[in-house]
Amino acid sequence: MDLQSQCEAMLAQLSERGIDDPKVLAAMKQVPREAFVLEEFRADAYRDSALPLTHQQTISQPFIVALMAQALELKPSDRTLEIGAGSGYAAAVLGRLCQEVFTVERVGDLAISAAETIRKLGMANVHVRFGDGTKGWPAEAPFDAISVAAGGTRVPNALVDQLAIGGRLVIPLGRAADSQKLVRIRKLAKDRYKEDDLGAVRFVPLLPDTD
Repeated sequence: MDLQSQCEAMLAQLSERGIDDPKVLAAMKQVPREAFVLEEFRADAYRDSALPLTHQQTISQPFIVALMAQALELKPSDRTLEIGAGSGYAAAVLGRLCQEVFTVERVGDLAISAAETIRKLGMANVHVRFGDGTKGWPAEAPFDAISVAAGGTRVPNALVDQLAIGGRLVIPLGRAADSQKLVRIRKLAKDRYKEDDLGAVRFVPLLPDTD
């Protein structure tokens, strides 16, 4: 099966699993996942599974990328912060859904690679920075949406502060990788929030400081 056929099969599977936002499905179709995986995994680019990257990191499975994108409820005018760029794939998907994406990656080599792949795809609205994701991107705050692609026991205060009133933050929370749940937090007012449980997930830990 060629990559295009594999992509169509992936989209059908996402629909079956509850991804029903047509804008999210269109974004998943528009972004070539094979551009973001290691060459040896290119043939598996559209399998619904995580794939290895360098530095013991992974590119998230398509379902998780789509689920998080759908949960963010993005509008075309939104500005989005992503923590944990990894390969840049999820940031590229988000870039198809909103005005601008700012993504932070703590592994320097991955940040460079993600920025280069995104540049080659001509996505000028996606900005990659090497740094400590737990601190967010203060100079560009506030954000209408924040996506955190790493798990922790709580939401870093900096990210809560950088979320606009009415904004949505999606993050995996749990004390261990095998007990995480994906949570959406809506900032209703300065000190008022609503939390939704989006189901069990497994992510790498959210770590401070840069390598």
